[in-house]
Amino acid sequence: MEVQSMDDIRTNVEIADRTGHSSLSLTKQETLDLIEMNQGSWIYKDNQMVQATDIASANWADVGTIRIMPGLTGGF
Repeated sequence: MEVQSMDDIRTNVEIADRTGHSSLSLTKQETLDLIEMNQGSWIYKDNQMVQATDIASANWADVGTIRIMPGLTGGF
């Protein structure tokens, strides 16, 4: 039986933007790269807002769904 390394584990990553949303199956490094490209976005892990550093240190086998959402801006 082949053991899967942490680099091979994929999780569902949903990205929202002005055109709608996309759903991808990404490795930890691919997800971190995507977060880096979308600085200023809000990041959710299992429906809880987290920092990018929380994703970097997470056990990828237990992560669940990651959502990358545009940050909301209030005001007039």
